[in-house]
Amino acid sequence: MGSSNAAGVTDDSTSVSDEGGATTHDTDIDMADSKAEDVDSASPPSPHPSRFQEGEKVLAFHSQQLYAAKVQKAVYQMREWRYFVHYLGWNKNWDEWVGIDRLMKHTEENIQKQQELKKKQDTDKNGKAARGSQMRTKGSAGGRGRKRKSDIPQKDKDGPPPEKLVNIQIPPQLKKQLIDDCEFVNHLGKLVRLPRSPSVDEILKKYHDYRLKKDGVISDSVGEILNGLQCYFNKGLPAMLLYKNEREQFQELISEDVSPSSVYGAEHLLRLFVKLPEILFYANIEDETLTELKQKLQDFLRFLQKNQSAFFLSTYHSADGFDVASKKQDN
Repeated sequence: MGSSNAAGVTDDSTSVSDEGGATTHDTDIDMADSKAEDVDSASPPSPHPSRFQEGEKVLAFHSQQLYAAKVQKAVYQMREWRYFVHYLGWNKNWDEWVGIDRLMKHTEENIQKQQELKKKQDTDKNGKAARGSQMRTKGSAGGRGRKRKSDIPQKDKDGPPPEKLVNIQIPPQLKKQLIDDCEFVNHLGKLVRLPRSPSVDEILKKYHDYRLKKDGVISDSVGEILNGLQCYFNKGLPAMLLYKNEREQFQELISEDVSPSSVYGAEHLLRLFVKLPEILFYANIEDETLTELKQKLQDFLRFLQKNQSAFFLSTYHSADGFDVASKKQDN
Protein backbone atom coordinates (compact mmCIF):
# COMPACT_ATOMS: atom_id res chain seq x y z
CA MET A 1 0.00 0.00 0.00
CA GLY A 2 1.16 3.61 0.42
CA SER A 3 4.57 4.38 1.83
CA SER A 4 4.61 4.98 5.57
CA ASN A 5 6.45 7.49 7.71
CA ALA A 6 5.82 7.45 11.97
CA ALA A 7 6.50 9.42 15.53
CA GLY A 8 8.83 9.21 12.64
CA VAL A 9 10.32 12.17 11.28
CA THR A 10 10.22 13.57 7.86
CA ASP A 11 9.41 17.00 6.58
CA ASP A 12 5.82 18.10 7.27
CA SER A 13 5.12 15.08 9.30
CA THR A 14 2.81 13.89 13.76
CA SER A 15 0.90 10.31 13.41
CA VAL A 16 3.00 11.55 11.78
CA SER A 17 6.55 10.08 3.17
CA ASP A 18 5.22 13.17 1.57
CA GLU A 19 4.15 15.96 3.89
CA GLY A 20 5.13 13.89 6.94
CA GLY A 21 3.75 10.42 6.20
CA ALA A 22 0.80 10.57 8.53
CA THR A 23 -1.62 7.83 9.16
CA THR A 24 -4.11 10.49 10.16
CA HIS A 25 -4.00 13.27 7.64
CA ASP A 26 -0.67 15.12 7.83
CA THR A 27 0.92 13.60 10.87
CA ASP A 28 1.67 10.04 11.67
CA ILE A 29 0.03 9.90 15.02
CA ASP A 30 -1.31 6.42 15.46
CA MET A 31 -1.47 3.83 18.18
CA ALA A 32 -0.02 0.34 17.97
CA ASP A 33 -2.26 -2.16 16.28
CA SER A 34 -2.64 -5.85 16.99
CA LYS A 35 -4.10 -8.77 15.09
CA ALA A 36 -7.81 -9.48 15.27
CA GLU A 37 -7.37 -12.70 17.18
CA ASP A 38 -5.46 -10.89 19.95
CA VAL A 39 -8.49 -8.87 21.03
CA ASP A 40 -10.69 -10.26 23.76
CA SER A 41 -14.18 -10.59 22.38
CA ALA A 42 -15.66 -10.13 25.86
CA SER A 43 -15.58 -6.35 25.69
CA PRO A 44 -17.30 -4.18 28.33
CA PRO A 45 -20.48 -2.37 27.26
CA SER A 46 -19.92 0.99 25.59
CA PRO A 47 -21.49 4.16 27.01
CA HIS A 48 -22.04 5.33 23.43
CA PRO A 49 -22.86 3.45 20.21
CA SER A 50 -20.20 2.68 17.63
CA ARG A 51 -19.97 5.14 14.75
CA PHE A 52 -19.14 2.28 12.36
CA GLN A 53 -20.77 -1.14 12.16
CA GLU A 54 -19.34 -4.56 11.34
CA GLY A 55 -19.67 -5.22 7.62
CA GLU A 56 -19.85 -1.51 6.80
CA LYS A 57 -17.88 -0.16 3.85
CA VAL A 58 -15.71 2.79 4.91
CA LEU A 59 -12.76 4.92 3.88
CA ALA A 60 -9.64 4.36 5.95
CA PHE A 61 -6.49 6.44 6.25
CA HIS A 62 -3.23 4.62 5.63
CA SER A 63 0.07 6.41 4.98
CA GLN A 64 -1.55 9.71 4.07
CA GLN A 65 -4.03 8.19 1.65
CA LEU A 66 -7.64 7.11 1.87
CA TYR A 67 -8.50 3.54 0.88
CA ALA A 68 -11.81 1.76 0.53
CA ALA A 69 -12.11 -0.73 3.37
CA LYS A 70 -14.60 -2.93 5.19
CA VAL A 71 -15.10 -3.08 8.95
CA GLN A 72 -14.75 -6.71 9.96
CA LYS A 73 -14.87 -6.24 13.73
CA ALA A 74 -15.88 -3.42 16.05
CA VAL A 75 -14.72 -3.74 19.66
CA TYR A 76 -15.06 -1.35 22.59
CA GLN A 77 -11.92 -1.63 24.74
CA MET A 78 -9.95 0.66 27.02
CA ARG A 79 -12.76 3.23 26.82
CA GLU A 80 -12.57 3.59 23.06
CA TRP A 81 -13.90 1.90 19.91
CA ARG A 82 -11.37 -0.03 17.80
CA TYR A 83 -12.08 -1.42 14.34
CA PHE A 84 -10.48 -4.31 12.48
CA VAL A 85 -10.56 -3.37 8.81
CA HIS A 86 -9.79 -5.10 5.52
CA TYR A 87 -8.58 -2.87 2.69
CA LEU A 88 -10.64 -3.81 -0.36
CA GLY A 89 -8.52 -5.16 -3.18
CA TRP A 90 -5.46 -5.69 -0.93
CA ASN A 91 -3.96 -8.80 0.60
CA LYS A 92 -5.36 -9.65 4.03
CA ASN A 93 -1.86 -9.17 5.44
CA TRP A 94 -2.71 -5.45 5.38
CA ASP A 95 -5.72 -6.00 7.66
CA GLU A 96 -5.28 -4.06 10.88
CA TRP A 97 -6.88 -2.56 13.96
CA VAL A 98 -7.47 1.19 13.71
CA GLY A 99 -8.98 3.90 15.86
CA ILE A 100 -11.98 5.99 14.99
CA ASP A 101 -9.64 8.79 13.84
CA ARG A 102 -8.52 6.61 10.91
CA LEU A 103 -12.01 6.03 9.47
CA MET A 104 -14.50 8.06 7.44
CA LYS A 105 -17.99 7.25 6.23
CA HIS A 106 -18.16 5.97 2.63
CA THR A 107 -20.11 8.94 1.24
CA GLU A 108 -19.95 10.85 -2.02
CA GLU A 109 -18.47 13.83 -0.21
CA ASN A 110 -15.70 11.75 1.39
CA ILE A 111 -14.99 9.91 -1.87
CA GLN A 112 -14.41 13.34 -3.39
CA LYS A 113 -11.95 14.08 -0.56
CA GLN A 114 -10.22 10.78 -1.30
CA GLN A 115 -9.79 11.72 -4.95
CA GLU A 116 -8.55 15.22 -4.10
CA LEU A 117 -6.04 13.81 -1.62
CA LYS A 118 -4.71 11.32 -4.18
CA LYS A 119 -4.45 14.04 -6.81
CA LYS A 120 -2.53 16.30 -4.44
CA GLN A 121 -0.11 13.52 -3.46
CA ASP A 122 0.48 12.60 -7.10
CA THR A 123 1.31 16.25 -7.78
CA ASP A 124 3.66 16.40 -4.78
CA LYS A 125 5.43 13.21 -5.84
CA ASN A 126 5.95 14.49 -9.37
CA GLY A 127 7.36 17.74 -8.00
CA LYS A 128 9.74 15.94 -5.65
CA ALA A 129 10.86 13.60 -8.42
CA ALA A 130 11.69 16.60 -10.61
CA ARG A 131 13.65 18.26 -7.81
CA GLY A 132 15.47 15.01 -7.10
CA SER A 133 16.46 14.72 -10.75
CA GLN A 134 17.86 18.24 -10.70
CA MET A 135 19.86 17.53 -7.55
CA ARG A 136 21.33 14.36 -9.04
CA THR A 137 22.33 16.29 -12.14
CA LYS A 138 24.11 18.90 -10.03
CA GLY A 139 25.79 16.19 -7.99
CA SER A 140 27.14 14.42 -11.05
CA ALA A 141 28.58 17.66 -12.40
CA GLY A 142 30.30 18.58 -9.16
CA GLY A 143 31.56 15.18 -8.12
CA ARG A 144 30.27 12.99 -5.34
CA GLY A 145 27.98 14.96 -3.05
CA ARG A 146 27.81 14.57 0.71
CA LYS A 147 24.80 13.12 2.41
CA ARG A 148 23.33 15.57 4.85
CA LYS A 149 22.53 14.00 8.19
CA SER A 150 19.45 15.42 9.86
CA ASP A 151 19.34 16.24 13.55
CA ILE A 152 16.44 13.79 13.76
CA PRO A 153 16.87 10.52 11.84
CA GLN A 154 14.86 9.96 8.70
CA LYS A 155 12.68 6.91 8.61
CA ASP A 156 13.71 3.91 6.52
CA LYS A 157 11.52 3.09 3.56
CA ASP A 158 9.65 0.39 5.44
CA GLY A 159 10.38 1.72 8.93
CA PRO A 160 11.85 -0.26 11.82
CA PRO A 161 10.16 -3.57 12.67
CA PRO A 162 7.52 -3.11 15.42
CA GLU A 163 9.19 -5.72 17.64
CA LYS A 164 12.31 -3.54 17.75
CA LEU A 165 10.45 -0.50 19.09
CA VAL A 166 10.19 0.32 22.78
CA ASN A 167 6.59 -0.12 23.88
CA ILE A 168 5.44 3.12 25.48
CA GLN A 169 1.93 2.62 26.85
CA ILE A 170 -0.17 5.76 26.52
CA PRO A 171 -2.94 5.73 29.17
CA PRO A 172 -6.48 5.29 27.77
CA GLN A 173 -7.56 8.77 28.84
CA LEU A 174 -4.64 10.28 26.95
CA LYS A 175 -5.36 8.12 23.90
CA LYS A 176 -8.84 9.63 23.91
CA GLN A 177 -7.19 13.04 24.17
CA LEU A 178 -5.19 12.29 21.00
CA ILE A 179 -8.33 11.23 19.15
CA ASP A 180 -10.20 14.36 20.22
CA ASP A 181 -7.19 16.46 19.23
CA CYS A 182 -7.21 14.93 15.75
CA GLU A 183 -10.97 15.41 15.46
CA PHE A 184 -10.77 19.10 16.43
CA VAL A 185 -7.92 19.95 14.07
CA ASN A 186 -8.51 17.73 11.04
CA HIS A 187 -12.26 17.19 10.98
CA LEU A 188 -13.62 20.37 12.58
CA GLY A 189 -10.96 22.79 11.37
CA LYS A 190 -10.16 24.11 14.86
CA LEU A 191 -6.79 25.14 16.27
CA VAL A 192 -5.13 25.20 19.67
CA ARG A 193 -5.10 28.78 20.91
CA LEU A 194 -1.48 29.91 21.30
CA PRO A 195 0.54 30.67 23.31
CA ARG A 196 -0.48 27.88 25.68
CA SER A 197 -0.44 28.02 29.44
CA PRO A 198 1.05 25.94 30.81
CA SER A 199 3.60 25.66 28.03
CA VAL A 200 5.73 22.58 27.41
CA ASP A 201 8.59 24.25 29.31
CA GLU A 202 6.29 24.90 32.26
CA ILE A 203 4.94 21.32 32.24
CA LEU A 204 8.47 19.92 32.28
CA LYS A 205 9.31 22.25 35.18
CA LYS A 206 6.17 21.14 37.05
CA TYR A 207 7.22 17.50 36.62
CA HIS A 208 10.72 18.38 37.85
CA ASP A 209 9.24 19.97 41.00
CA TYR A 210 6.86 17.03 41.43
CA ARG A 211 9.74 14.52 41.39
CA LEU A 212 11.81 16.72 43.68
CA LYS A 213 9.01 16.90 46.23
CA LYS A 214 8.32 13.16 46.00
CA ASP A 215 11.91 11.89 46.00
CA GLY A 216 13.68 14.68 47.87
CA VAL A 217 16.28 14.85 45.13
CA ILE A 218 16.39 14.94 41.33
CA SER A 219 18.52 12.22 39.77
CA ASP A 220 20.78 13.02 36.84
CA SER A 221 18.77 10.64 34.65
CA VAL A 222 15.50 12.52 35.27
CA GLY A 223 17.17 15.82 34.42
CA GLU A 224 18.61 14.33 31.23
CA ILE A 225 15.23 12.93 30.20
CA LEU A 226 13.48 16.28 30.70
CA ASN A 227 16.19 18.03 28.70
CA GLY A 228 15.87 15.34 26.03
CA LEU A 229 12.08 15.75 25.80
CA GLN A 230 12.48 19.51 25.44
CA CYS A 231 15.13 19.07 22.73
CA TYR A 232 13.13 16.47 20.78
CA PHE A 233 10.03 18.63 21.01
CA ASN A 234 11.73 21.77 19.71
CA LYS A 235 13.44 19.94 16.86
CA GLY A 236 10.55 17.64 16.06
CA LEU A 237 7.55 19.95 16.22
CA PRO A 238 7.88 21.50 12.74
CA ALA A 239 9.00 18.20 11.21
CA MET A 240 6.48 15.75 12.59
CA LEU A 241 4.12 17.08 15.25
CA LEU A 242 1.99 19.50 13.25
CA TYR A 243 -1.03 18.85 11.11
CA LYS A 244 -0.96 20.66 7.80
CA ASN A 245 -3.51 23.30 8.72
CA GLU A 246 -1.47 24.20 11.82
CA ARG A 247 1.58 25.28 9.82
CA GLU A 248 0.49 28.83 9.11
CA GLN A 249 -0.09 29.38 12.82
CA PHE A 250 3.40 27.99 13.55
CA GLN A 251 5.05 30.28 11.01
CA GLU A 252 3.29 33.31 12.46
CA LEU A 253 4.31 32.63 16.06
CA ILE A 254 7.69 30.89 15.93
CA SER A 255 10.86 32.71 14.91
CA GLU A 256 14.53 31.90 15.36
CA ASP A 257 14.64 33.44 18.82
CA VAL A 258 11.47 31.70 20.04
CA SER A 259 11.50 28.05 21.06
CA PRO A 260 8.33 26.02 20.30
CA SER A 261 8.38 24.59 23.84
CA SER A 262 7.71 28.08 25.22
CA VAL A 263 4.64 28.55 23.02
CA TYR A 264 2.99 25.12 22.61
CA GLY A 265 1.48 23.01 25.38
CA ALA A 266 0.33 19.57 26.41
CA GLU A 267 -1.65 18.86 23.23
CA HIS A 268 1.46 18.86 21.03
CA LEU A 269 3.72 17.39 23.73
CA LEU A 270 1.48 14.31 23.90
CA ARG A 271 1.85 13.84 20.14
CA LEU A 272 5.61 13.51 20.71
CA PHE A 273 5.05 10.36 22.79
CA VAL A 274 3.47 8.64 19.79
CA LYS A 275 6.68 9.33 17.88
CA LEU A 276 9.16 8.48 20.63
CA PRO A 277 9.37 4.70 20.02
CA GLU A 278 10.80 5.26 16.55
CA ILE A 279 13.00 8.17 17.61
CA LEU A 280 14.50 6.02 20.37
CA PHE A 281 15.05 3.17 17.91
CA TYR A 282 17.33 5.37 15.83
CA ALA A 283 19.12 6.66 18.94
CA ASN A 284 20.74 3.22 19.43
CA ILE A 285 20.34 3.22 23.21
CA GLU A 286 21.59 0.23 25.19
CA ASP A 287 18.86 -2.15 26.36
CA GLU A 288 19.48 -1.58 30.06
CA THR A 289 19.35 2.19 29.66
CA LEU A 290 16.31 1.90 27.42
CA THR A 291 14.42 -0.09 30.08
CA GLU A 292 15.08 2.60 32.69
CA LEU A 293 14.16 5.31 30.21
CA LYS A 294 10.86 3.61 29.40
CA GLN A 295 9.93 3.47 33.09
CA LYS A 296 10.58 7.18 33.53
CA LEU A 297 8.65 8.09 30.38
CA GLN A 298 5.70 6.04 31.64
CA ASP A 299 5.87 7.92 34.93
CA PHE A 300 5.80 11.22 33.04
CA LEU A 301 2.71 10.06 31.12
CA ARG A 302 1.00 9.17 34.40
CA PHE A 303 1.83 12.70 35.58
CA LEU A 304 0.18 14.13 32.45
CA GLN A 305 -2.86 11.94 33.03
CA LYS A 306 -3.24 13.02 36.67
CA ASN A 307 -3.13 16.65 35.58
CA GLN A 308 -5.12 16.19 32.39
CA SER A 309 -7.83 18.71 33.27
CA ALA A 310 -5.24 21.35 34.15
CA PHE A 311 -2.84 20.76 31.25
CA PHE A 312 -5.11 20.06 28.26
CA LEU A 313 -7.70 22.19 26.50
CA SER A 314 -11.29 21.01 26.31
CA THR A 315 -12.17 23.52 23.58
CA TYR A 316 -10.16 24.63 20.54
CA HIS A 317 -10.80 27.84 18.62
CA SER A 318 -11.91 28.20 15.04
CA ALA A 319 -9.47 29.21 12.34
CA ASP A 320 -10.93 32.72 12.11
CA GLY A 321 -9.80 33.37 15.66
CA PHE A 322 -13.15 33.12 17.49
CA ASP A 323 -13.34 30.72 20.39
CA VAL A 324 -16.00 28.06 19.98
CA ALA A 325 -17.33 28.62 23.48
CA SER A 326 -17.59 32.37 22.85
CA LYS A 327 -19.59 31.78 19.68
CA LYS A 328 -22.07 29.63 21.57
CA GLN A 329 -22.54 32.39 24.15
CA ASP A 330 -23.05 34.98 21.40
CA ASN A 331 -25.76 32.84 19.85
